[in-house]
Amino acid sequence: MSKKKSFPLRLDPELYEILQKWAADDFRSVNSHIEFLLRDAAKKAGRLKKSQE
Repeated sequence: MSKKKSFPLRLDPELYEILQKWAADDFRSVNSHIEFLLRDAAKKAGRLKKSQE
């Protein structure tokens, strides 16, 4: 299992609520959904190496 970096993240409560509902729609936790969204954005921006996809 790969190690993951932990760090605090401060979000606007309204944004968190949106993310919470969106994550639930996709059967993910908020944490995993945020990671999914960031990974997808990095991939689309060409910043994610093929080995990291």
